[in-house]
Amino acid sequence: MRPRRFDLIAFDWDGTLFDSTQIIVRCIQRAVVDVGGRMPTAEAASWVIGMSLPQALAHAAPDVDPQRYAELGARYRRHYADHHDDLSLFDGVLPLLHDLRARHHRLAVATGKSRRGLDEVLHAVELKGLFDASRTADETAGKPHPRMLQELMDAFGVPPERTLMIGDTTHDLQMARNAGCASIGVSYGAHEIDGFHALEPCYVAHSVRDLHQWLLEHA
Repeated sequence: MRPRRFDLIAFDWDGTLFDSTQIIVRCIQRAVVDVGGRMPTAEAASWVIGMSLPQALAHAAPDVDPQRYAELGARYRRHYADHHDDLSLFDGVLPLLHDLRARHHRLAVATGKSRRGLDEVLHAVELKGLFDASRTADETAGKPHPRMLQELMDAFGVPPERTLMIGDTTHDLQMARNAGCASIGVSYGAHEIDGFHALEPCYVAHSVRDLHQWLLEHA
């Protein structure tokens, strides 16, 4: 077993561990149309994934009156709930998490989801006990503000140089950079990897298997 480089590994959720990107994009598009806005492109809708919900919807629907943001959020949550049973972890995620725990890494989730939304998925039997902590955008600052990672590091007394953030968006990698942490980007989620390189991730993984192998060899 190689020496451990990172004590704390934090994962984004949607598009990194959870195969939900395309459904989120469609739910954002439908919610905007429901309240009379112009449907955002798939690219525009996917770009906001990882932000807090109010921040994301406001960016995706610039022509919607701010007084209707609460309704817009409610419509998004309704559409997302309709598809909740269609979502699942990416293949290979569970073996990855179990192997990291066997190496005694602290595992955390740092996500733009709400606390309620994250708790609903973390209560699945297969995920119980796999994560040591989590932070959501509605209980702290949204990405790319570093507060999520700072609170997780403080919780375990882990310094930035021993912390790794893994995500599928530039918001995740910028948050890691703002917190002074290392990062890994994954190319199978919401953002194109062209924007990753300026943020200097340690690695860009092209599949969960690829990510798993890198972490076992280098984390």
